[in-house]
Amino acid sequence: MAEQLTIPARRGTAQRVARGQTIRVINTHGSQVVDTWAFNADDPSEFMSMEHTRPTLGKIIPDPGDSLVTNRRRPILTLTEDTTPGVHDTLVAACDRYRYELLGAKEYHDNCTDNLVEAVRTLGLDVPEVPAPLNLFMNVPVADGRAIRFEAPVSKPGDYVELRAEMDLVVAFSACPQDMIPVNGEHLTITDAHFTVT
Repeated sequence: MAEQLTIPARRGTAQRVARGQTIRVINTHGSQVVDTWAFNADDPSEFMSMEHTRPTLGKIIPDPGDSLVTNRRRPILTLTEDTTPGVHDTLVAACDRYRYELLGAKEYHDNCTDNLVEAVRTLGLDVPEVPAPLNLFMNVPVADGRAIRFEAPVSKPGDYVELRAEMDLVVAFSACPQDMIPVNGEHLTITDAHFTVT
């Protein structure tokens, strides 16, 4: 049985993954958004890109069988299984200190941007930029083709997605610390999530 690794509440983590391995990302408590990034292990200037994936797929939310592509338009991860209702986000940038300042935070607030940078540094890497993540379990409906809303996740405890690595890569996650709007549920509670690599 694969070791279940923790994505700590409000924090990030990163892992090296070989081509062909499967990553299962588990929404352990059901309401936690997990920002997800992937970088080419041999060249981190190539990374999973939401702005390149959307036109490749012709949609804003991937389905099982869909490959997420890099900024060089090559497959890096393929969504192979999704036990959730299939609601994820590819539109919204990772939260950062400036986002929280705009929401009214007066002091430093944990954020996904810093979580990514810190997580990959534990592997001895620096990323050249912070790409927009695949926001797993995040519910950002588009109204009338132009307006977005931020709503609570619709996943249940234990729901998961599986992603197959299409190249040797570094995957990084952040258990999003957004507690000022209901991205992580109406109770604004941040929890751990988990993942496995097999």
